[in-house]
Amino acid sequence: MPAEQPVTLSVFLIILMAAALHAAWNAIVKGGEDSSLTTVTVTGAAALIAAVTLPFLPAPHRQSWPLIAASALLSIGYYVLVGRTYKIADMSRTYPLMRGTAPLIVALASTVILGDRLGARAWCGVVVICAGVLAMTGDRKPGQSAGTRLALLNACIIASYTLVDGVGVRRSGSAASYTLWIFLLTGAPLVAWTFVRRGVQFRSYVRRNWRLAAVGGAGTIASYGLALWAMTETSVAVVAALRETAIIFGTLIAALLLKERIDRSRMIAALTIAVGAVVLRAS
Repeated sequence: MPAEQPVTLSVFLIILMAAALHAAWNAIVKGGEDSSLTTVTVTGAAALIAAVTLPFLPAPHRQSWPLIAASALLSIGYYVLVGRTYKIADMSRTYPLMRGTAPLIVALASTVILGDRLGARAWCGVVVICAGVLAMTGDRKPGQSAGTRLALLNACIIASYTLVDGVGVRRSGSAASYTLWIFLLTGAPLVAWTFVRRGVQFRSYVRRNWRLAAVGGAGTIASYGLALWAMTETSVAVVAALRETAIIFGTLIAALLLKERIDRSRMIAALTIAVGAVVLRAS
């Protein structure tokens, strides 16, 4: 993309919807009986939805297939780390770290790799959002350091697949088919590996939780599909940063549904992220 494109109101609202859906399916994983198995059932449901839908969509352009493969490999790592992170740490702490440290990496890299050019206000929005995220992690709890390390590692993976998909979706000719192929190639290996390692337990888990998995699978597809479509309409860095408003939704869900303790400083940090989103919207 040769120059920065303004974020229209419709694109802005669609990215916010994607953010809310992303927080919701993460809460499903965190609230599950076993976060690793819940992650696999969600990705398996997403893969099943993709397999049923793809025959009705055009195939992605040939030049996008290496990027689809790279994105699928990165996504497998992402989902594995999501499951492991939520096993040992609070969502209200690690979700901001995973989602919030990625946009600055994306913003810096996309200007060099993709040629995206951001104006001063857009950069201010990115910085404000990241500052709010970092403020959210100031109240450290004992025993959370391992979760913090996993979350930061996952932030690097998030930044990597965001950049890969920013290129791939533009080359694909179809954001929908590009997205669904990623979910099919991500979910199928995860399900197969889990059957090999924990077959009996996994089958029992799916029988008990398939409805929740279906909701989570549809949510994760819709969330990322909308974000990838938005990348065809405006800067990758802007989409990545605005999408991190999911942290606000995630914080509210963690407090209201997961009953995690959210203090005043964390709420102020969430509002800081909202201000950053407004700055980006105005850029």
